[in-house]
Amino acid sequence: MIEVKIREEDEFIKLGQALKKAGLVDSGVEAKLAIQEGQVTVDGAVETQRGKKLQGGEIVFFQGEEIQIVR
Repeated sequence: MIEVKIREEDEFIKLGQALKKAGLVDSGVEAKLAIQEGQVTVDGAVETQRGKKLQGGEIVFFQGEEIQIVR
């Protein structure tokens, strides 16, 4: 499992940013395409919004990798 920490000064991290921070995509464009194609789940449900706000505690799954969003 990969942990992605939300910066202390931020209330959330966007889904596309979380994928980049986890090192699973190289660019925002790559994140956008993967999300729009339904390849990403958040807490078990397919998420198609790149700008989905993750507050902490969510589990993101992409390409066989699990990402835990932490504060």
